[in-house]
Amino acid sequence: MEAPQPGRLFCWVTPQPLREWPQAERPRERLRALGPESLSLRELLMLLVGSGRSGASAVNVAEQLLEESQGSLRRLSVMSVASLETLPGVGAATASRIAAALEVGRRCAVEAVDLKGRIRGPADVFARMGPRLGHLAQEEFHALLLSTQHRVLREVAITRGILDASLIHPREVFRPAIHEGAAGVILVHNHPSGDPTPSPEDRAVTKQLTEAGRMLGVPVLDHVVVATGGFRSIVGAG
Repeated sequence: MEAPQPGRLFCWVTPQPLREWPQAERPRERLRALGPESLSLRELLMLLVGSGRSGASAVNVAEQLLEESQGSLRRLSVMSVASLETLPGVGAATASRIAAALEVGRRCAVEAVDLKGRIRGPADVFARMGPRLGHLAQEEFHALLLSTQHRVLREVAITRGILDASLIHPREVFRPAIHEGAAGVILVHNHPSGDPTPSPEDRAVTKQLTEAGRMLGVPVLDHVVVATGGFRSIVGAG
């Protein structure tokens, strides 16, 4: 068996179970000694998997998760718990730990944003909503209700599913806006494809709600499309 070289992860050169690895090369010990940022995605997954299951070690299961997700955390994050459980060696407990860890990461990203700060442009909308919507497997349409200082008074989820102008009634957006005394609204939705380029339907929804807001005296300040590939402002783009 090839001996591990300095600076080289032992898991790349041996098929042996984790319990047979040199103590200093095991992910848990490396995390304690060097910090979690020093671990590869494979090693982090091995820690989440734990001891593995009969016939499938933590090494095997981590490799299976990476293969299924093509090495992408985004792909892994959109897999349901039921889908994870179908993978060899991944039971209900392991699938739940993985899903929980990914959700903690998303919430941490959202928490890092000053949710009470002013919305100064589409980049602020993306910073607030991107971590929450960008990874989703289906479209969600939300409205941010703003004060006169452009601070978010409330966030309203309008629809889930394919964006369709015929299914989005202005009252669902502007009734809560009027109730909150909002000075304006920002529309935001996600593109599961990863490409934030606005579609003709996106523009139709924007036009419909902008006209309704003008009549009600609650202007639509922007409509931002978020995705894993970034964001686009429909109003700003014209």
